[in-house]
Amino acid sequence: MTDFRSIYAFPWDLAERGLEASLSEFRDLGLNAVTVAGSYHAGKFLRPRSSSPVFFPEDGTVYFRHDPSRYGRIVPIPNSMVAERDILGEVVRKGEIAANAWLVLLHNTPLGSRNLEDCVGNAFGDRYVYNLCPSSPNAREFARGLAADVAANYQVSGITLESPGFAPFFHGFHHEFNLVLPNRWLENLLGLCFCENCVEGAERAGIDAKRLQGVTRKWISDYLAGDVDYPEDMAESFWLADLATDRELSAFLDWRCQVVTSLVAEIRMAVASEVAVAVIPSVGRPTANSWYEGSNLADLRRAAGALEICLYEPESTRVTADFADVRRRLGGTEGLRCVIRPSAPDLNSASEVRAAVSDIAALGAEGISFYNWGFLRKRNLQFVLEALREVAP
Repeated sequence: MTDFRSIYAFPWDLAERGLEASLSEFRDLGLNAVTVAGSYHAGKFLRPRSSSPVFFPEDGTVYFRHDPSRYGRIVPIPNSMVAERDILGEVVRKGEIAANAWLVLLHNTPLGSRNLEDCVGNAFGDRYVYNLCPSSPNAREFARGLAADVAANYQVSGITLESPGFAPFFHGFHHEFNLVLPNRWLENLLGLCFCENCVEGAERAGIDAKRLQGVTRKWISDYLAGDVDYPEDMAESFWLADLATDRELSAFLDWRCQVVTSLVAEIRMAVASEVAVAVIPSVGRPTANSWYEGSNLADLRRAAGALEICLYEPESTRVTADFADVRRRLGGTEGLRCVIRPSAPDLNSASEVRAAVSDIAALGAEGISFYNWGFLRKRNLQFVLEALREVAP
């Protein structure tokens, strides 16, 4: 196991607990880095070790003091706490533990609501306000600016990029609801973006995107107007068959990967070479499905330098299998880090956490992170301590 042993943390949790106490606890757990949220979306969080356990963060805000000159049409929304405390800056200045900045890029509902023309749009023209489209020049400028800003103005050791691509249909908005039986075929069709930027870009690449948009719209409309529900296992086969037989569909999804890879490459170029850049290719499971979001794992690793894959599975054997599959796809473990959750709904026992950490260390992981400090009970933090003792004494 490499020297990168980190825990994800939110600025509000660090502020509440106190920075000295927090950093001391991280070191005692065997960690040598903390991955602090620099930009984040909304949520409703249960914090078991807090005197105020239920917390609602401000949606789509940044947790560092940004430089407005680095942005174009789309500019960050500062979190209200930044005016009083710059937690990321305090962690960096203390220098007691490596500071890694975690940036949620394009998953931002407030910015999407203010910039509809820069959002993902489905085959019907409905805009998904929670997902700025990676093919939008304005969205790309925002993502580059965010990464370059925090890397230039804070002496972080690295940045971790989340949501650089196309979010799945059922990921990203609050109170998602429908009374149509969900299945992967329908969800994937609804998740395809046919905004002006995507259609024009795909057409330039030789893809008949307008035809594909029309076909997609018809397939969805016919399904919603019909009386037949697709069982989940059959819907999976229907989707794979469409990929294999529709040239435009497969080419379009491949083109989406090129869009996201090029954005990450631009971010890497905008960030100083001494600052490491890692990409979270997907929060879906298993990691191999990330291609749908525009994440070609090998290409992203080359563009950024590192991947940080979320192995969010309920059993250590599944964690190991996912990691082994990604290692196979990459042809090795260079630049391959991972994130696990040492708690329910994933690995909720000391033995499972130890087994997962030991297995991925043996398979050559270049780093491990744990998600998320503010969400974990004391007993779950003990799992982290015991697991790291075995691989990083």
